[in-house]
Amino acid sequence: MTCPRRKRHTNTTCMLARRSRGIPDYGNILRANMRMLRAIVLQEDRNFIKVWSKTSKSTIAYDSGKIYFENYQSCYSCIDTHPQLLYKLPQRSKSEKIEDALQCSSPLEKSLSTPSDQKPCLLTLTANNWLYRLSAETGETLQGVYLSPNPKFKYLQWDEYQDRFYVKSIQNKVAPFARQAGITQNTVMHLAIFNVFPLEIVGMLEINKTVFGDTVTDVVLTQGTLAVSHSTKTVKLYSFDRILSEFMTKRLALGQPSPFHEGRTVGDAPYGIPLNIVIKDCPPVLFEVSCSDHNVQIGGHPWHYIYTPPHKKHRGTYHICSLAEGILAKNGIQDMDCCSLETDLIYLHPDESGRIIHVGPNTVKMLRCVSGLKSDSPSEVVEDFSITTCRSNVAPRVTVTSSGRTVKRISQQLDDDPDQETFRTVEYEDEVDLLALVVTDGEEGEGRACVKLHDNSSGALLKTIPLEQAWDVTYRNEMCFDKETIVHIEERNNGFHCHVYKLQTEAK
Repeated sequence: MTCPRRKRHTNTTCMLARRSRGIPDYGNILRANMRMLRAIVLQEDRNFIKVWSKTSKSTIAYDSGKIYFENYQSCYSCIDTHPQLLYKLPQRSKSEKIEDALQCSSPLEKSLSTPSDQKPCLLTLTANNWLYRLSAETGETLQGVYLSPNPKFKYLQWDEYQDRFYVKSIQNKVAPFARQAGITQNTVMHLAIFNVFPLEIVGMLEINKTVFGDTVTDVVLTQGTLAVSHSTKTVKLYSFDRILSEFMTKRLALGQPSPFHEGRTVGDAPYGIPLNIVIKDCPPVLFEVSCSDHNVQIGGHPWHYIYTPPHKKHRGTYHICSLAEGILAKNGIQDMDCCSLETDLIYLHPDESGRIIHVGPNTVKMLRCVSGLKSDSPSEVVEDFSITTCRSNVAPRVTVTSSGRTVKRISQQLDDDPDQETFRTVEYEDEVDLLALVVTDGEEGEGRACVKLHDNSSGALLKTIPLEQAWDVTYRNEMCFDKETIVHIEERNNGFHCHVYKLQTEAK
């Protein structure tokens, strides 16, 4: 009989001593460091203290330890104990206003020829159709690409995170007088697709009603698939790699002569990037589903898709079906059965475990899909764990006053009533493997809120962090939990407010 292994606590000094003697780490350094950081975050004598606040007239954004103010004009770093100003860009004209931005991290698996290509950067899209690559640390312009004089580009989105992104134009709509004259417009929108590290153009394509049908309303590119939404409440998915192999006419390179027009350079003004992906025929449909709000999610182990059927009787429910057979899983209809102003949310867990998070006003469920025991039996949705709020007794519908008069309450109390403990948002912090739940409770003061840290595997409550700043549910609020930092961004009538909390040792 072997003795059980004693649980060992990682010690930084021992790790450094072992490394100095040449004992290999076998890739366990990062995991050990994250376990230590998690233990520090959960220590009883440490708490998150509000250390900094700032207001802005325009939207505030947080990403990877940086806070952006004034429409990405100024950037603050959250690495220190208090946020520090990294840079402030020169004042821009209205035509140079930044419409959207993406932050890119440094690639670790490969070395690039140009040192500036190796560093983290901020990709920005301006109102005059310029795509700029800015240094994430100084704001210096590293590269500029002119997209096109027409159409108007407005959105930056990831296709494959930190690998390939695309720029999307606004929808091309026909003016009312042109429609009355019988003039039609077949082109819906344009997409410009790029690789990052280094920044390379994949191609420019247009979404045409002649190819995809007259009912096309929107298009997104995600995980190598082109998802086309239709006004008939249908979403169709196509292989983007197949589109590239079949319909790319010429390869393009930024800064090189255009293969379409002599004397023009790809990515330079005034011509920009030519159309080099011309879809002449509709490619084969990989997947098609009719759903409410064109919202469908695909993932899990085994593969499933989540959607809400477009029929009125299914409103407020989510259906989980096997992707291979298209069959509804056992227990596949998820319904919170709640009465609230905010609808419940369901989404795939970002930890890539294949699990599903279902968030309601008073319950958070962790679900997963398991294969059937037999090859022909349907899969099943099972609950790993659930987290519920601690609520006081619901007020009775009939009360009796001191004078003996009976009063009947007509209105029903909402599940997300500000006077009750309610879940507002759920965040996952992958580096410390914790779920962060924002909970509001109006019993001890309007807008009182706290962040509850739960174990990602079991759902056990590990720590409660009171927030000094009120969480006013009548306005939009956002919480970002990033290791030793909590950022609370709120929108009010007088602008946007940012509050930063840092992990500190409580004074005894």
